[in-house]
Amino acid sequence: MSINATLFIQAIVFLILVWFTMKFVWPPIAKALDERAQKIADGLAAADRAKSELTAANQRVEKELSQARNETASRLADADRRAQAIIEEAKARATEEGNKIVAAARAEAEQQTVQAREALREQVAALAVKGAEQILRKEVNAGVHAELLNRLKTEL
Repeated sequence: MSINATLFIQAIVFLILVWFTMKFVWPPIAKALDERAQKIADGLAAADRAKSELTAANQRVEKELSQARNETASRLADADRRAQAIIEEAKARATEEGNKIVAAARAEAEQQTVQAREALREQVAALAVKGAEQILRKEVNAGVHAELLNRLKTEL
């Protein structure tokens, strides 16, 4: 055969190969490439969305953390104020109780002083009666002279 015919037949076979490739082979490859490109685009879009969501989530977390810090500081301040109030209240109660104890002790001391004075008056009256007995050399009857002894006690 001649070279022209061989070239012509090779050109026809090439054209059939090109037509077959474009008809049956190229569409699935193009479809696979398009799907892959779409998956890559979707993945990039999802990554961008995730990045923006992460940024928003970080901002929300920071906001909530600052709010929690403020709330914690507020609660600590309230607890401190409450503790100070309790301490002041306890001091006031202790001072009041101390004052009551001191007042009771003073009243008891005053009462004991009065009792001691009364006891001393009794003893002085008894000594005065004994002294009068000694002077008069006769017995003084306490029952008979009760009014005189009471007057003596009040004068002392």
